[in-house]
Amino acid sequence: MTDEDFHVRGVYFESCNCDAICPCRMIGGVPGGRSTHGICYGVLCWQIGEGSIRGHDVSGLAVALVCRYDDDEPGSPWTLTLHVDERGDEAQREGLAAVFLGDLGGPHMSLLPWIRKTAQVLGVHATRIELTPDGAGYRLGVGPGIRVRASRAFATEDAVACGIPGYDRHGYELVADEHVVSDGPFAWELSGNCGYTSDFDYRGA
Repeated sequence: MTDEDFHVRGVYFESCNCDAICPCRMIGGVPGGRSTHGICYGVLCWQIGEGSIRGHDVSGLAVALVCRYDDDEPGSPWTLTLHVDERGDEAQREGLAAVFLGDLGGPHMSLLPWIRKTAQVLGVHATRIELTPDGAGYRLGVGPGIRVRASRAFATEDAVACGIPGYDRHGYELVADEHVVSDGPFAWELSGNCGYTSDFDYRGA
């Protein structure tokens, strides 16, 4: 790898306010559509098992993205805050932000909605991020204000895939036990909403 390349892979976990199965998923090979309520908000997390960004090892570090968008707003732009793992040094944190905000490109990254659409980035923060296995899913903590737990699998015989890790990757729909966010302008409390987990593998061009 050159110092301009990146390759990160690991576990992906998310939960949003949509009903399970989240309608943006590909279900049984059928592409998804509008969010359940027209306005979607939630938390996405990537736990990197192995990875390098611009020559810096980022294995074991995590990234979390808090977001909101409106299906009926022209272009459905995203509003988001990015949290990068406080355990990383400055170069590692800068690399994580560059990858997950699309600054380093990459064939899959360019397809992600907050990168291919207009996005308002409210901030990038170094934050404590903990993702822990829990039942069929995970428990996520991001700083003092974000708690997400989705431990229950949603019963379905259909194959479910999410475009963020990639429609080619096998994943599992979950039901959230708890989803609490108090993070700047983002604030909500949910339960019984959707969750999802799979692996991910992103690399530069």
